[in-house]
Amino acid sequence: MVFAMAVIGAITRLTESGLSMVEWKPLIGMLPPLSEGEWNRVFDLYRATPEYRYVNAGMSLDEFKLIFFWEWFHRLWGQLIGFAFLLPFLWFWATKRIPKGLMPKLVGLFVLGGLQGGIGWFMVVSGLVDRPSVSHYRLALHLGLAFLIFALMLWVALGLLDPKPRSGRSAAAPSLRRHAELALGFVAVTVAWGAFVAGLDAGMIYNTFPLMGGQLVPSDMWFLDPAPLNLVENHAAVQFTHRWLAIVTGVVVLALSWRAVRADLGPRGHRLAYAAGAMMLLQIALGIATLLTVVAIPVAAIHQAGALTLIGLLVWFRYEVRAAGAPERAA
Repeated sequence: MVFAMAVIGAITRLTESGLSMVEWKPLIGMLPPLSEGEWNRVFDLYRATPEYRYVNAGMSLDEFKLIFFWEWFHRLWGQLIGFAFLLPFLWFWATKRIPKGLMPKLVGLFVLGGLQGGIGWFMVVSGLVDRPSVSHYRLALHLGLAFLIFALMLWVALGLLDPKPRSGRSAAAPSLRRHAELALGFVAVTVAWGAFVAGLDAGMIYNTFPLMGGQLVPSDMWFLDPAPLNLVENHAAVQFTHRWLAIVTGVVVLALSWRAVRADLGPRGHRLAYAAGAMMLLQIALGIATLLTVVAIPVAAIHQAGALTLIGLLVWFRYEVRAAGAPERAA
């Protein structure tokens, strides 16, 4: 459900639907407008926003209903995740079936889920005052927390499903663990710049690869002062940074796969290494396809799903090598 939530969020962003709901009504907002009068009321609220005035002026009610659907569905799905987690959790807690060491992890995950909802609204608010789009910094924070929750849930699930991974013992395991953590770090930074690209609509320019406007480094990359500001504010520089972060990340992940398949990790460790390397190549290809298609919604949504899959594989690989080599305290 968390995986699906991130993809739904991508579609919500890509269809520019995220600012269509200007009210924050947890639980009550699970139901969409059910009467023509209510539809007109929420449409009037939207027509007072900067996005309507500067981007969608003249939009009809039927057109509004299309973008409203994705934001409503995104929020609905988030609340359904909360129920899917909380209700079984309360049952297991009431029947004393939760091991003592697991309780803090489950409570922490639930708190992070609630925080994610708040950050989502914090992001939306940034586009309702004086600008027709959300802050790309808040978008990156929202996306980053979604990826973190997904990774932590996977780690906890692996600990329950397979408390003692069956990898072989390998003298290279400590080095591979560090390499896997480095790869996860590079993927996380690349995802953050991907959120900057999405938030600034920087994928709508320079839709060629590998050159940008016939140049490896675009001529308009450094016009902001101070210079480092370009890397997070300048559309051309943000896209350039995301491109080459992805390539460097690809080298790091492929090097990890190459080393891992030569280490004594057992069949599952080797399969994970092959899968992570293949997913990295596919993710780069999806990124290029997203660019060349001028951010076609299906391609871009699959690209986000690919990033989640890659992180999932790397987290699983990191868990797998936890048992190899010298004993390591469980994280």
